[in-house]
Amino acid sequence: MKKVFYAILVFLLLSFTGLKADEGMWLLPLLEQLNLADMKELGSALSADKIYNINHSSLKDAVVIFGEGCTGEIVSDDGLLFTNHHCGFGQIQYHSTLEHDYLQDGFWATSRNQELPNPGLEVRFLIRIEDVTSCVMQEISGVTDEKDRHNKVSEIINQIEKEASDSNKYEAS
Repeated sequence: MKKVFYAILVFLLLSFTGLKADEGMWLLPLLEQLNLADMKELGSALSADKIYNINHSSLKDAVVIFGEGCTGEIVSDDGLLFTNHHCGFGQIQYHSTLEHDYLQDGFWATSRNQELPNPGLEVRFLIRIEDVTSCVMQEISGVTDEKDRHNKVSEIINQIEKEASDSNKYEAS
């Protein structure tokens, strides 16, 4: 019995050695250095500049942060956006009634006056990404206690966010 178990275990371990996770958050300012070659190999015709350009219009301007952290995409000049069903679930549920179960049946507004308002729902646009790792790391280099280190990192990040937001109309995070 042990031999069969070990044989299966060895087989499973060897089966997964060629697998590689290629997912997660891509750092847009580093797109050209880290991801563009793979993207081109997979058929992308967009340049890194068309996807993310800090000073000019690019695809980054169509992608929004919907609600509390979901992504959405602006698809019209009037601000129509798409997001995943679970991201708008609370708003859909809020508008649903026994007569109109939008969770089950969906909803389609054929004109602006049929649209259902969602007070308090926000979308945020990405303006710029800045790597602040070195600023944080130089301030915590001597801190060895994990709790103190965590608290110091939070303090530094809060300060960076405050400085980045104080002189303009943007929110930094």
